[in-house]
Amino acid sequence: MLVAFVHDWLTAYAGAEKVLEAALELYPTAPIYTLVYQQESFKGSRIAEHPVHTSFIERLPKGREKYRAYLPLMPLAIEQFDLSGYDVVISSSHAVAKGVLTRADQLHISYVHTPIRYAWDLQFQYLKEAGIERGLKSTIARAILHYIRLWDVASSNRVDVFVANSHYVAQRIWKMYRREAQVIYPPVDVDRFTPKGQREDFYLTVSRFVPYKKIDLIVEAFTRLGLPLVVIGDGPDFNKVKRIAGPNVQLLGYQPDTVVKDYMERCKAFVFAADEDFGITPVEAQAAGAPVIAYGRGGVTETVLHGETGLFFQEQTVESLLATVRAFESGEYQFDPERLRQNAERFSKKRFQHEFAELVEREWAKFTRVRGVR
Repeated sequence: MLVAFVHDWLTAYAGAEKVLEAALELYPTAPIYTLVYQQESFKGSRIAEHPVHTSFIERLPKGREKYRAYLPLMPLAIEQFDLSGYDVVISSSHAVAKGVLTRADQLHISYVHTPIRYAWDLQFQYLKEAGIERGLKSTIARAILHYIRLWDVASSNRVDVFVANSHYVAQRIWKMYRREAQVIYPPVDVDRFTPKGQREDFYLTVSRFVPYKKIDLIVEAFTRLGLPLVVIGDGPDFNKVKRIAGPNVQLLGYQPDTVVKDYMERCKAFVFAADEDFGITPVEAQAAGAPVIAYGRGGVTETVLHGETGLFFQEQTVESLLATVRAFESGEYQFDPERLRQNAERFSKKRFQHEFAELVEREWAKFTRVRGVR
C-alpha cells in the first residue's frame, strides 16, 4: 500500500501540522505534497524527514511569505499534483488539500480540520476585519469567495472517506457537503504535562493574537476584575491587546514550550474564549491539572466537562466571562487534578495513531474488496 500525504501549506508548526506529524509516523516513507513549504519552521520535526513537493505558488513573487494572497490560484495549484503513483492519498485539509485529483482506483481519505472557514461561516467577519465591507474591493473579494465555495463543494465529491477532528466539524461537513464524516480526535501530547498538587493564584491563556481567538475579550474581563492573568503568545493583535491590559495582566509574548508547560502546571485555571473546531490548549491545560474556563461552543464542548473539568460561559462577551470567573472564584466548584488528567488522556497521541491506522486499514480493505468485485 503506497501512501502519500497532501497538506494545505507548511508554514508554521501548529495544531494541523502536529496531526500530520503523528500520522506520518505510521507511514515513515510517505511523501508530502503541499502548496508552500517553509522548511525553517520544521527543524527537528518528523515532517522535515519526509520528501516534500511544493506547488507553483511557492515560485510566484513572495509566494512563500504572502501565499494567502494567491487564494484564487490555490484550487488550480492543488490540482496540479501528480499522485498517480500511490494507492492511498491522505489529505490533511483546512483549505484546499481535499481537492487533489485522484483516479477511481485510488483511495482518498481526507482528515478535515475544518471546511474553509473564511469562505463559509466567517465570510462576513473576514470582510469586516479586512475593512472591505463595501466598494470595489469588497465586490471582488465576495466574488472570489463565491468561486471558492463552488469549487469547495464540487471538490468534496473527490473524497472517498471524510474524517473530522470533532463532532462539531463533522456537523459542518454535513452542512457544507452533505457527506457523513467519521470522527477521530487530534493527538495531544498529554504525556509532557504533570499535574501539581498546589495551584498558584493566577489565570492563564495561551494563544495566537488574531481576532477570532478573542484575547482582547479575556484581557478586558480580567482588567475589570483585577485578578492576575498571564497571557502567552504573539500575533497581529498584540498591540491592540496591550493597550487595554491593566497592571494585573502580564503579556509575555511568544514563549517556548518549556515555559508554557511550567505556567500550565502552576496556573489556577486556563481561560479560552475562541470558537474553535477542536482546541488543543484546553486539553493540554487539563493534562497539566488546570481547570478550564471556556466559551461553550465548538470543539471545546467535547473536551471539557462542565462542572467537572471546567466551566463554560455561554456568550462570547465580557459580561458572560465575568460572571463565570466570579462563579469559579466563589468556591462553589471543586476540581480534582487527577480527574482533569484522566479526561485529557482521552485525546492522547497513542489513541489517535491507533484509531487512524485502524481506519486506513479498514477503508483500504473495503475499497480493494469493492474494486475487486467490479
